[in-house]
Amino acid sequence: MFKVIVKESTYDYAVLRKDIFDMMAAIEDSSSVRISAGQRVIVKPNLLAAARPDKAVTTHPLIIKAAVEYVLEKGALPQVSDSHATFTKFPKLIEDCGIAEALKGLPVEIKEFTVSKKVFSGRDGEEFTSAARYNALELSEDALAADIIINLPKLKTHTQMGLTLAVKNLFGCVVGKRKPQWHLNLGENKELFAGLLVEIYSVLRPEINIIDGILGMEGDGPGTSGIVRQMGVIMGSSNAVALDMAVCRMLGVSEMSLPTNKAASDRGLAGEFTIDGEMKHIENFIVPTLTAIVFGPPFARKLLRNNLTSHPLNIEGACKLCNECVKICPAKAIANDTKRLNFDYDKCIRCYCCLEVCPHKAIKVHQPLALQSIRKIAKLFNSR
Repeated sequence: MFKVIVKESTYDYAVLRKDIFDMMAAIEDSSSVRISAGQRVIVKPNLLAAARPDKAVTTHPLIIKAAVEYVLEKGALPQVSDSHATFTKFPKLIEDCGIAEALKGLPVEIKEFTVSKKVFSGRDGEEFTSAARYNALELSEDALAADIIINLPKLKTHTQMGLTLAVKNLFGCVVGKRKPQWHLNLGENKELFAGLLVEIYSVLRPEINIIDGILGMEGDGPGTSGIVRQMGVIMGSSNAVALDMAVCRMLGVSEMSLPTNKAASDRGLAGEFTIDGEMKHIENFIVPTLTAIVFGPPFARKLLRNNLTSHPLNIEGACKLCNECVKICPAKAIANDTKRLNFDYDKCIRCYCCLEVCPHKAIKVHQPLALQSIRKIAKLFNSR
């Protein structure tokens, strides 16, 4: 039985530091985790893109600072690391996210994940795709070598996976360009992609997971197109799956509607959990609607796919033609003709990497008219 600790908190550092320290100590006490002198500890926040803390795109720098100070008090050696999604230089990202200022003067290494190492998870060579198998992954060498991993996700929505929580946050341990390659290989199948995320979790198994939900995001997250929402909560556990399920419960979202939760449950990684603290109930939380994008008979699949599935759409008035989306697109489905962006929806795999990295809120999730009509009819019948 796992324990999920819930605390109402704030970014007032005096309050937050005590809350994080108490939560980390409680997680240690409820598990076999012990942070000891001399250990190498990776602190893994969500550093999706360069964004101010009030945008709720990344883990708040004061959450990171409190975790680092806890590690230092234990005499361990903290390293704050991630492999982000954009083409922004890592030092600038750290500066723009407020992390450099928050950690100024602390003896902590701040380092981008850059070197990968192949690791075998032992699933007996089960087929994943024609190009990859579950039992062979390339993950950050630093993360694999760490004595302890402290996983600090941000509570956000995700247009492909519904929510990006503790399990999903570990995708940042896939280095650089390997991320879009995985999206290209698996992006059209949410179940397979969720399976990859759970496989990464099963290899890394972070010892401490604390989610920053003081300021969260709903709507078309996880980037700047999402809607910032004040929730005033931090939640922690030694088990990332239990934490993700508890967050779903708080938001009024079905636990098994989150693909990573279902994938973890199918593999026996989702144990029962108890709540320590007062669970908040967040009303009317806006979660993106997930739709399958590969369906129907082969001869009609293209027509159905383009008319009955959501897809990214450029907002021309907001677009600065900065090419961040063009560079990140794993399917090479976006072209810039110097006047506007053009999407090739036959190539598009609906991974929404473009929406994630757009710094100008210039990409939205568009529902074709046929899809809107079907959903309105379904809603009408369901209300009877």
